[in-house]
Amino acid sequence: MLEVKNIETLYGLVMALRGVSLSLTEGKITAILGSNGAGKSTIIKTIMGLIEDQPDKGTIWLDETRIDGKDTEDIVRMGLAYVPEGREVFDELSVAENLMMGAYTRRGRASKADLDRVYGLFPRLAERAKQLAGTLSGGEQQMLAIGRALMMRPRILFLDEPSLGLSPLLVREIFSTIRLINERDQTTILLVEQNASMALSVSHYGYVMENGRFVLAGTPAELMADQDVQEFYLGIKSEVSVKGYQRYKRKKRWR
Repeated sequence: MLEVKNIETLYGLVMALRGVSLSLTEGKITAILGSNGAGKSTIIKTIMGLIEDQPDKGTIWLDETRIDGKDTEDIVRMGLAYVPEGREVFDELSVAENLMMGAYTRRGRASKADLDRVYGLFPRLAERAKQLAGTLSGGEQQMLAIGRALMMRPRILFLDEPSLGLSPLLVREIFSTIRLINERDQTTILLVEQNASMALSVSHYGYVMENGRFVLAGTPAELMADQDVQEFYLGIKSEVSVKGYQRYKRKKRWR
C-alpha cells in the first residue's frame, strides 16, 4: 500500500535517515521502535512532505503513485493523516471545532455520524465537546488529536509517540483504542513509539531503528524473542553474575 525505498533525509549537513526502506501492508499496524533521536519521527515527516526538499534520495510510493516531492496538502488529500508528537491541537477552538477541522480536506461534508463515531471511541470528548481544547488534560488532547485525524476517514494513520507524557493507565487506554480503530475499520497504521512493549502488543510487524537506519525487522513475536530487543528496549537483563547483577554492559549485536 505504501512503500518507502532507500530514502535519505538531510537536516542541513546532518543525514537523519540513511537508506531507509519499509512497506506498509493494508489493514495492518506497523511499528517503528527506537530511542529518542533515532530518526523515527523523521520518517513520518519525510513521507508527509513536511521537510522541505526531502528526501534527498530514494522514492516513496502510495499504491502506484509516487508521492515524494508532493506538497503536504496534496498528500493529505490522498488519505494520509498525521497525529504529531505533542498533539498540537487548536487551543482556542472547542473540542467539537477541532474535530470538524479534521474533516477540512474531505470532498464530502462531515456528518453527525462521523462525530458520533469519534465520540464512541473517546466518550470523554463527547462530555467536553464545548470545552476549549487548550484546557484539556494531556491524555484528552491525545484523544482529540487522534479523533481529529479520524474525521478525515484516512487510508493511512500516522501516530507519532502517542504515549508521550501520559500515565500508564492512559497509555493502555490509548493503545486499546488504536487496536480497535485498526480492527473495526481496517485502518492501516504506522506507529512510531519509544514504548516498545505497548507498540509490539498492538502491531503486526515492526522495525527497530538506530542512528537513522533500520537494524532489525520482524513480527512482534520475533522482535520480542531477540536478545538485544529484550535487553535494550524491553528492559529484560540476560547476562548476569551469580549475585544477580549484570557483569558488564553488552554491546548490541546489530552494530
